[in-house]
Amino acid sequence: MRQPLVHLLPDFPWDSLAEAKRTAQAHPDGIVDLSVGNPVDPVAPGVQLALTQYADKPGYPATTGTPELQQAMRDNLARRTGVDSSIGVLPVMGLKEAIAWLPTLLGMRGETIVIPSVAYPTYEVAALMAGATLVRADDPRDFGSAAMVFINSPSNPTGEVLSVERLRAVVAWARENGAIIASDECYLDLAWDDSKRPVSILDPRVTDGDNTGLIAMHSLSKSHNLASYRAAFFGGDPQLIAELLELRKHAGLIVPGPIQAAMVQALGDADSEALQVRRYAQRRAKLVRALTDAGFRIEHSEASMYLWVTRGEDCRDTVDWLAQRGILVAPGDFYGPAGQKFVRVGLNGTDERIDAAVSRLR
Repeated sequence: MRQPLVHLLPDFPWDSLAEAKRTAQAHPDGIVDLSVGNPVDPVAPGVQLALTQYADKPGYPATTGTPELQQAMRDNLARRTGVDSSIGVLPVMGLKEAIAWLPTLLGMRGETIVIPSVAYPTYEVAALMAGATLVRADDPRDFGSAAMVFINSPSNPTGEVLSVERLRAVVAWARENGAIIASDECYLDLAWDDSKRPVSILDPRVTDGDNTGLIAMHSLSKSHNLASYRAAFFGGDPQLIAELLELRKHAGLIVPGPIQAAMVQALGDADSEALQVRRYAQRRAKLVRALTDAGFRIEHSEASMYLWVTRGEDCRDTVDWLAQRGILVAPGDFYGPAGQKFVRVGLNGTDERIDAAVSRLR
């Protein structure tokens, strides 16, 4: 008898927040929703213009991306990671979709896939959808004989940054074992601690110029407020990228043409990205002080658009305490058993909503 794939997956985590959300919505001044990393700031005018100017193109777009987009992705990676032009690049329809299907496309059925001990839930879903065995581990000595490892720096949800030395250890393990490393780097530029600047898995200090078996995954959702555009891309081992291109061509997984045009504009717009980083930095400073004054302890959180905080109690109790004050956050158990006493607080409220949260925490 057929076993529906959905029965193999965990419950969708956000559904469990329904009651806490209703509580927060009942606050007299409305909800402050910091539970989902959902951008709230404007899309840059140049990106909007690029999107609309391409709106009257009726033909099929290329799965590999236009020549202009190919160059924009390479230039962006070179500027942000130091990688050279030999890199393979591929646009994808939002990072969540691409992560969820990556192990399946790479033929990981029956293999072992490692994800971080505290991790973005889609890594687990990706392994389960592919029919792989899932292992949670952070140290390469615990990776065993895995065929694929997801890493995430800066981390969602913790904001932890992996050092060059730790990334080199991961790459060394992968080379010894012939494994693939998929590095989720969508928060690479949201860095708040100069002593712990995020580093790409493709950085020459990590790879010594050899990108074999490495895929870096980047998104424009956070850095350019393009979550609704579903604009993301892969960079890395040219052979792996070419394999994924052929598979995605067969499956019709093509980034729409207007979105490709918008991506070209966004990838070259470092000024808009810098402005967004400043917005998050200002909101972060306010929330750090308010949460600390309210008795929370903040761990890691040196980068990304989240704060990883605890009051030393079960995360669901913390969610309820904050919901009673009209503030909705994500419970740490979304991200694995190791997150049981933490909650994730997003920096993605408007300035007015962040100020409201700060006032309520006082």
